[in-house]
Amino acid sequence: MSQGLEISGLTKSFGATPVLRDVSFTVPPGSLTAILGASGSGKTTLLRLIAGFEAPDAGEIRLAGSRLAQGPKIMPAECRAIGYVAQEGALFPHLSVADNITFGLSRAERKARHRVAELLALLDLPLSFADRAPQALSGGQQQRVALARALAPNPKLVLLDEPFSALDVGLRAETRQAVAAALRAANATAILVTHDQEEALSMGSEVGVLQAGALAQISRPESLYRRPASAALAAFVGDAVFLPGIARAGQVSCALGTLTLADPALQGEVRVMLRPEQIGVFPQNLPGGVAARVRDVKFYGHDAMLQLAVNEAGQERDVTARIFSRFLPPTGAQLWLLVEGEVAAFPQHAAQDVQGG
Repeated sequence: MSQGLEISGLTKSFGATPVLRDVSFTVPPGSLTAILGASGSGKTTLLRLIAGFEAPDAGEIRLAGSRLAQGPKIMPAECRAIGYVAQEGALFPHLSVADNITFGLSRAERKARHRVAELLALLDLPLSFADRAPQALSGGQQQRVALARALAPNPKLVLLDEPFSALDVGLRAETRQAVAAALRAANATAILVTHDQEEALSMGSEVGVLQAGALAQISRPESLYRRPASAALAAFVGDAVFLPGIARAGQVSCALGTLTLADPALQGEVRVMLRPEQIGVFPQNLPGGVAARVRDVKFYGHDAMLQLAVNEAGQERDVTARIFSRFLPPTGAQLWLLVEGEVAAFPQHAAQDVQGG
């Protein structure tokens, strides 16, 4: 029997509005699964059902072999041994950091400051912070304290509800690295919900995408990014280039040449999908290279995005390439493009909702 989290057929509506539709997945023990979705996709409702703050209409939730919910029949939230980290941390301003961390423990453990030193060290915070008020800490430090509070009772599961969304970009990256390291060190089973693609892909050992309350795909981050289940999903998870093509015998012909398909079974008219970083950009022609003209350059510091025009049978196709910023061609320059690696593709009839090409 699995000792992780098992969710099967989870369904929830509020009135006549469906919020979650037949959601099923598992979280192996000691792993972090990230659930990615836009606002209104059902992410927070999913966490609330797992935590016991709401009851599902149908479906089952099991944790470490125990049933937490079967349809509307649920185990009370306080009996679930689940830690919860909210978006804003929700620390108590009238309590010290140490008292916040030990808040959910027994009176004797609170008096002894049980695990305070251990958890502060785990989250790379100095022990001197124990006596400080939470408001004396930075936003990132407060989120680490909130995680320490969630970990203090040794929960069976930790739920993180967009815990980094209120932080600025630099602090967000630093804090999520510290939180991910602490969860690994604690061997904690966790679910993170977020709208941030980079966050989900970098933190989750598996990433699921919720779209309109349904789980569109759940897989390892690299599989989700490189081999999305649909064209719409490809467009949602990262930047994507779409081109019409003809698939035959494991290859596809398109404006960028003859490319190798990830799915050799595809035949006929398809919509080719590749990521901008797959497009190699060269100042001179190479075997198999395709000529292109630079339309625009967007500089982002460590890298840049090139808007390029490629000629295909007298018609220009727009493509986007991501390059290292040390090489910035001028607008109007001619370059040669060479695609690296396999490309995904979708049957033409299944990709009409995706613009481009």
